[in-house]
Amino acid sequence: MAGHGMVFLGFGKYVRADRIYALEPITGDDRGSGRRTLVWVEGIPEPVVASRTQETILEEIESVAEPASRRRRAARGTVARHPQLFESSE
Repeated sequence: MAGHGMVFLGFGKYVRADRIYALEPITGDDRGSGRRTLVWVEGIPEPVVASRTQETILEEIESVAEPASRRRRAARGTVARHPQLFESSE
């Protein structure tokens, strides 16, 4: 993921979106009292407990990544609009 934005996990916890590699919903008796999702973050050996659901966290990760993907798409469009910028000068 290209985005380096921060994702809010609840209770004042934030992690970099590009460091999250897994989300695991908490189920059964372990769920409750602000415990909704285990968030696996690169560089942190144990998962971070989030008070938000995995769907909400995923939406935020996608919104952080979206501007970067739009920039890549816009750059590709530059070639079509300005081919002279990319022609070889042999």
